[in-house]
Amino acid sequence: MIKIYHNPECGTSRNVLAVIKAAGYEVQVIEYLRVGWEREQLTYLLNAANLNPRQALRTTKSPAAELGLLDETVSNEIIFELMLEHPVLVNRPIVCIHEGEHEKAVSLPLGRVEGNSYSNNAKETVKLCRPSEAVLDILPVWPQGPFAKEDGTPLIDQDGKRVI
Repeated sequence: MIKIYHNPECGTSRNVLAVIKAAGYEVQVIEYLRVGWEREQLTYLLNAANLNPRQALRTTKSPAAELGLLDETVSNEIIFELMLEHPVLVNRPIVCIHEGEHEKAVSLPLGRVEGNSYSNNAKETVKLCRPSEAVLDILPVWPQGPFAKEDGTPLIDQDGKRVI
């Protein structure tokens, strides 16, 4: 199963979800803007994706500027606390792929971690998938080509090769 922390209003998030579904995977969609973040959950996701809070900060279309978070002197601890209060501050989508989905893959990419309560003691690959084609870096099986983003930009050609 693949998990996606998703915002249905975000084109990048919709494109990533479409790629995953078109590849035939079972998907658990978590609308994090609606349900919010738990401290342990967000800590796990950032650590697993090899990101600190500043790297995961959504700087546009969020209150980051109004909250003063674009100032480089603001600590990661403060950014993290505000991410818990304002879920929109976390960039998206974040995709988690259980190790079992990698059985056909030759090797696992960066971000593979031993699990905790959020990964059910399994191994997962976790990645912030921006731009949307970044999801192809962690999917062992891609959709049949040709495949394009919702705006028509090609991702996979008719021969099944990545275009961008």
